[in-house]
Amino acid sequence: GFGVVGIPENGVLAMIEKKIKNLRIVSNIAGIDTWGIGLLLQHDQVVEINASYVGENPIFEKLYLTGGISLNLIPQGSLAERCRMAAGGMPAGYMKAGVGTCVETGGFPMRVGLDGKSIVQVSRPKEKRVFDEHEYLLEEGLHVDFSLIRAHQADKYGNLRFRKTARNFNPDMAGIGDVVIAEVDQIVDEIPPDQVHYPGCFVDRVYKSPHMYHKIERIRYIDAPAASKDSKSSTKDSKRQKIAARATKELKDGMYCNLGVGIPVAVANTVIGKVDVDLQGENGIVGMGPYPKQGQEDPDLINAGKETITEAIGHSHSRSSDAFGMMRGKHLHMTMLGSLQVSETGDIANWIIPGQKVKGMGGAMDLVACGSRVVVVMEHVGPGGTAKFLPKCTIPLTGKGCISILITDMVAWIVIDRECLSIKIRKGLCCPK
Repeated sequence: GFGVVGIPENGVLAMIEKKIKNLRIVSNIAGIDTWGIGLLLQHDQVVEINASYVGENPIFEKLYLTGGISLNLIPQGSLAERCRMAAGGMPAGYMKAGVGTCVETGGFPMRVGLDGKSIVQVSRPKEKRVFDEHEYLLEEGLHVDFSLIRAHQADKYGNLRFRKTARNFNPDMAGIGDVVIAEVDQIVDEIPPDQVHYPGCFVDRVYKSPHMYHKIERIRYIDAPAASKDSKSSTKDSKRQKIAARATKELKDGMYCNLGVGIPVAVANTVIGKVDVDLQGENGIVGMGPYPKQGQEDPDLINAGKETITEAIGHSHSRSSDAFGMMRGKHLHMTMLGSLQVSETGDIANWIIPGQKVKGMGGAMDLVACGSRVVVVMEHVGPGGTAKFLPKCTIPLTGKGCISILITDMVAWIVIDRECLSIKIRKGLCCPK
């Protein structure tokens, strides 16, 4: 699943009821604290999580920072491809994501001691090779005992059909299990052959959901009345809208552009009527529209930030491995990302603050390595006035020398061409030294 969309929710509840312990989970995310994998964490049933993003679950974060669980963080595109490779009988493959970071060098604390300070287990370095003058890391296929997935329909032949962005990781995860169990909304006699998304030969068990919850993690409306907020919140929202509006000016007719989590997804609302582009999400949608009107939200239709969205004319949906194939294959012109820190030389760091905050890299490492134009949008200073634009990043990197443009609420634009840095900045401001 992606967020709480497309997860086998009844399968998770069944594992809780059966009190299955010592689970080692492979999942895109660690769920939220009140649903999905978060419920398994509440019941102390998980000993290890292999995921790309864990930033929405405070229960997991507390467990990890106090030595209660092991964590193997994997770039999201690499995770999807490692699943796809295993499903196709391929032992391994080379990928760009993570070159020049701790994904390459190893040393990431996979488990800390119960004191929260000592390190019990660290990640291993990866083999690196050069192809066509580009560096790649060796990633191995993933295998599990059971794959629990979610689909919209199954037929009596075991064929599956997914719905909108609920497809995401499900077809990729299905292929890696010795036993594949599909939870579905509907069981029909036959899915028309050209509407089958996943053949029944991959599927071992099918059951109809006894309860269809279809929770929505973040409901957003395009026509929502302005809520009463304190001045601090209003100022923050105003800054973010300003940044998103400025970022929209970087888009040109005919572009395909990925929108990452945070400020970038707001561009889908600011771009309306200004430019003809296709907005892509790492959860598989191409043709992302703005937030829906009230009453038109769809629990199977979200952006990378798990917010409700609409579909633009000409949209499409794909599985996660195909979504990242669009990136690696240079089929996107631009990607927009948020960040915790950016350096003068174009480095980006946006996935962890050691010992304090654990988010995970999600799809960011894949996006900055794909060769398209990288636009970073962020607030110029962090909480307490901490500098985010620095001579050198002080936290683990997402990518080196990969940023093309930085847009903040204070900076008009910064163009980084890997060697030179030309700055056009509002009067009275400067890069901290």
